Amino acid sequence: MEIQNENDIVKAIKEDEWMMNILFAVKSLDLPDWWICAGFIRSKIWDMIHDKNERTPLPDIDVIYFDSENTNEFEEKAMETTLTTLLSNVPWSVKNQARMHIKSNFPPYSSSVDGISKFPETATALGVKLDDKNDIALAAPWGVHDVINLVVKPTPLYNTDEKIRIYYNRVGKKNWDKTWDGLKVYNIPIT
Repeated sequence: MEIQNENDIVKAIKEDEWMMNILFAVKSLDLPDWWICAGFIRSKIWDMIHDKNERTPLPDIDVIYFDSENTNEFEEKAMETTLTTLLSNVPWSVKNQARMHIKSNFPPYSSSVDGISKFPETATALGVKLDDKNDIALAAPWGVHDVINLVVKPTPLYNTDEKIRIYYNRVGKKNWDKTWDGLKVYNIPIT
């Protein structure tokens, strides 16, 4: 299947039983403003573009939600435990975006999608969830052009002298270009 736009991404996820099982598991928690994001979507797209027969292993499945009333990290760990009872072979990571701005040194986020827009790379700033009718909703604050064209570049917030080193450190650690050929990794001069 060729990936050319948001509809193709949604269709690919809908046809992936493993991904749908994960989406239904997270939906069952009834978290406020929840999404599964980052590598869960990016890796699926890049695997399909590279005609991989096997899924590239993910270090974790990033589940985010937004609850400004309860920012206790203990709640996130409890949700990871609950998800592990539902799907034990999934490396869960649950984060409340109402507190993640502190880690990134940004003003408070207004929602989970606002948090996604603050991710370091445009190709990673993606989220999916199931709506009330179990249709897939896709959030792509910086669009899908970069991810479907194998472009790795910083989001505007990380394309600054203050934050660009974070982008470079992440790209260096991730070694995405070793897993997926043909990635175009943007190198932004550091001043």
